[in-house]
Amino acid sequence: MGEEIEGGSFSRSQRQRYREKVHGCLEVLAEMLAGSSFDAEEPLTGCEVELNLVDEHFQPLLRNLAVLEEIADPAFQTELGSYNIELNLPPTSFTGRGPLDLEQELRRSLNAAEARANRCGAHTVMVGILPTITAEHLAAEGWMSPSARYAALNAAILAARGEDIPIEISGTERLSIEATTLAPESACTSAQLHLQVAPEDFARTWNAAQVLAGPQLALGANSPFFLGRQLWQETRSELFLQSTDTRSVELRNQGVRPRVWFGERWITTVLDLFEENVRYFPALLPEVDGEDPRTVHASGAAPSLRELRLLNGTIYRWNRPVYDVVDARPHLRVENRVLPAGPTVLDVVANAAFFYGVLWTLRSEESPIWSRMSFRAAEDNFHRCARWGTRATVHWPGLGEVGVCDLVLHRLLPMAHAGLESWGVAAEARERYLGVIEARARTGRNGAWWQAATVRALEAAGTDRPTALRRMLRHYCQAMHSNEPVHTWQVPASRVLGP
Repeated sequence: MGEEIEGGSFSRSQRQRYREKVHGCLEVLAEMLAGSSFDAEEPLTGCEVELNLVDEHFQPLLRNLAVLEEIADPAFQTELGSYNIELNLPPTSFTGRGPLDLEQELRRSLNAAEARANRCGAHTVMVGILPTITAEHLAAEGWMSPSARYAALNAAILAARGEDIPIEISGTERLSIEATTLAPESACTSAQLHLQVAPEDFARTWNAAQVLAGPQLALGANSPFFLGRQLWQETRSELFLQSTDTRSVELRNQGVRPRVWFGERWITTVLDLFEENVRYFPALLPEVDGEDPRTVHASGAAPSLRELRLLNGTIYRWNRPVYDVVDARPHLRVENRVLPAGPTVLDVVANAAFFYGVLWTLRSEESPIWSRMSFRAAEDNFHRCARWGTRATVHWPGLGEVGVCDLVLHRLLPMAHAGLESWGVAAEARERYLGVIEARARTGRNGAWWQAATVRALEAAGTDRPTALRRMLRHYCQAMHSNEPVHTWQVPASRVLGP
């Protein structure tokens, strides 16, 4: 949810000053891009994984501060919901044995966190939406983590909308509720992938990531249930969009952009995205710091551009541009926010290898695919894949309408292998992780498929929906800790799942 802020209410003069600072930051960023101010060494990758906390009955546990105190590792932080925590791994190289090292580090961190969380009566779960969450949990007094930023963001989004937020999702079943807080958004947990990018490579990288977003989501879908209803294969994407929507019906009809945004065009420079942010989105957290970015830049140092970053942190693009300063050196990243968390560490790293490999190939093509594909087609692919998962059909240049699994097997997997090989990723790593993606595409089985199939089997045996979700989640957690990829998980018989 971004960096912390100091206050929660803002005056009109603060908002005016913030707007002025944002425009000044944008001008300085343009000057920096015109020069050679950015770190352009070997691109590093990063990973964030958001986790749910449950109790011994696999119900949401609203005690993340106690769990974090027990974990005692600064790599773990709060998230919006008090039943969420987030793991942030340090940047690393993906070359050589990089993916294998990432899997080992993720497992080590998560296993250690699970063992310490157990001391608080908690278990950690990697899943896009916690299947056992209920309206009562989201209405509980302590649903939100104590944080000035979270409280201010919750107040700002509700104030900007001026009314309760309707959430209506029609999928396998239908959900229609009215939200009075951001609590439904806290149900959305993801695995976010970062890639450091040189300014001259940013536009091609971001465009390629947008093209890939649909197939990427179809293979990784892991969020079929929310509030007891089976909705989309990746319900999280639509729930996130609706639960943070600051627009009234009238503003939507006028074409005002949502803050959870796929975008609307291919770009030619990273500045296009930051300019869109400033042009289209009013500030939600207009906190101003004392830095003069122009003076800092003129001195040869790297400005923080904090106001521009605060604005960017409240616009939830599925592929978000990131400006950051590390060790006094500025750099740019693409933050890929498409994927849900889980199901296993192996699945998470396989998703990352597939994303980075295809991305590397797509952005290097002489005739880029986005020159032959409309932006709207890429967006439509994304929504189709969120709704239907591995059963989705997508539009692809040269192929027309094609099943997403066929596209992956015959077009995208060869790209992923070629991209990782050209990047210098070890053959052992390529075969391990892309083998998981291939098997998932051949079987059509991802986390969403397994969750839905297991609940159907339980209900067919006479189990009611809440009990079926709880029993399914218990077995999910056992399989998650096995680190066997989700396409190999069997749909267990009712007697195996127990009471």
